[in-house]
Amino acid sequence: MSAGLVVRGATVVDGTGAPAYRADVTVADGRIAAITREPGHAAGNRSVDATGLVLAPGFIDMHAHSDLALITEPDHLAKVAQGVTCEVLGQDGLSYAPVDDTTLDQLRRHLAGWNGDPEGFDWDWRSVAEYLDRLDRGGMAVNACYLVPQGSVRMLAMGWDAREPTAAELDAMRALVARGMEEGALGMSSGLTYTPGMYAGTAELVELCRVVAGYGGYYSPHHRSYGRGALAAYAEMVQVATTAGCPLHLAHATLNFPENAGRAGELLALLDAAMDDGADITLDTYPYLPAATMLSALLPSKACEGGPERIMERLRDPEEAERIRRVIEEDGSDGCHGVPVPWDAIRISGVREPALAHRVGRTVAELAAAEGRPPFEVFREQLVEDGLGTASVWFIGNEENVRAIMRHRAHTGGSDGLLAAAKPHPRSWGTFPRYLGHYVREEGVLGLEECVAHLTGRAARRLKLADRGLIRTGYHADLVLFDPAGVGDTATYDDPRRTPDGIPYVIVGGVRVIDEGRHTGALPGRALRRTAEGTR
Repeated sequence: MSAGLVVRGATVVDGTGAPAYRADVTVADGRIAAITREPGHAAGNRSVDATGLVLAPGFIDMHAHSDLALITEPDHLAKVAQGVTCEVLGQDGLSYAPVDDTTLDQLRRHLAGWNGDPEGFDWDWRSVAEYLDRLDRGGMAVNACYLVPQGSVRMLAMGWDAREPTAAELDAMRALVARGMEEGALGMSSGLTYTPGMYAGTAELVELCRVVAGYGGYYSPHHRSYGRGALAAYAEMVQVATTAGCPLHLAHATLNFPENAGRAGELLALLDAAMDDGADITLDTYPYLPAATMLSALLPSKACEGGPERIMERLRDPEEAERIRRVIEEDGSDGCHGVPVPWDAIRISGVREPALAHRVGRTVAELAAAEGRPPFEVFREQLVEDGLGTASVWFIGNEENVRAIMRHRAHTGGSDGLLAAAKPHPRSWGTFPRYLGHYVREEGVLGLEECVAHLTGRAARRLKLADRGLIRTGYHADLVLFDPAGVGDTATYDDPRRTPDGIPYVIVGGVRVIDEGRHTGALPGRALRRTAEGTR
């Protein structure tokens, strides 16, 4: 065993929810080698003075969109500076594996508002296994897990058709999910307000979840509505999972729009009843009110059938565009969760075309007023001129709901961080320190030990991570040291790429990635794959 690094005199919050205690913690060969509850007695030739600091397991981002960022910017400062040591990719039913040449081209265009479309990038994978190998080959600052994206699977099997699959197509989807699980995915995600995944019916989702359950995985849906009809949408996901016998993890589980203000208790009662009946349910949230996604997500699903080229054709056609306008502004698009779009709440956060950069940071309503045009026309023009590549932030949340849900026994943390936009949602850089600073220290919504358990041990159990997520002898040394009196987010909507305060050290696999508040350049992270024994 190599000589150890000793974290001396830390206040240890171990990820179980148990009371904190002071100790020296020794790290050697990438593992926690010893925990000495008499500080000052541990031996080691390197040490970190942790007096006044909390030592916790590294935070687990249960809902990340770093699928390309971990390759293009593997130092991953946005997340590792927050204390994140592991994140879960392949979210919302849309990612880049498995793919073929045709669907990869479509996904690059479809997801540009989330992840960008890097110029000159080498898309040298097609399968889940090849993607995970690509992550490992380049090195990265944090560990990563992957979910099979159901929308991408549907795209491969049957394109962008809004219909039920044939028996052969359903078999093809089952096979694609099975292969992804065999190649190391931890489960399956869905994005049921995003095309083409949203075209899947309940029975289709049950069949795919049966495959996931057979491999010991879990289902993580972005369900059909966070607005009008949200509770029914949650109930459908509980039905899917319980019918299939599949564990359920609800992605960014909240209730949005004025229609749902203060209704979190109804959601939690639904989940508690299912859990009391034996359902295996967890969820994640981010500690902010606004949402963020591609601007094209506001479009009704009928306008998206056939894929990106057909979307553009419809937007350019005046009659088709008027039909889309009526649905969006009057009826409530399924893309906008059944609620007529509030243009004053939809802010452009990033664009693909540099000529449109002047629109970043302004709402559609503001742009419309400045240009003397109807908001829908600004929206339509933006999508056409930007090739659907526009990112947006939606100011639609409710503080009472956010607070109630984060207290729940099934809660974990997820940033839902979109990193490519010019002005991304600040959750991309601030989620985990915001929990610790704003909601623990300042507001007292959660206790410190409880919050750390939400962000570490509870998430690790859902992912079946082998020897991770707790401070225990023999566990992987994925650790964060933070100042409980000073930790906090500094990222804002106008200046979102700001690293947090109060997190001087982050250790991944025993290697210091953040040292005295600075990135060391180390890239010790790797892809964690599902095995029969757990995630390794």
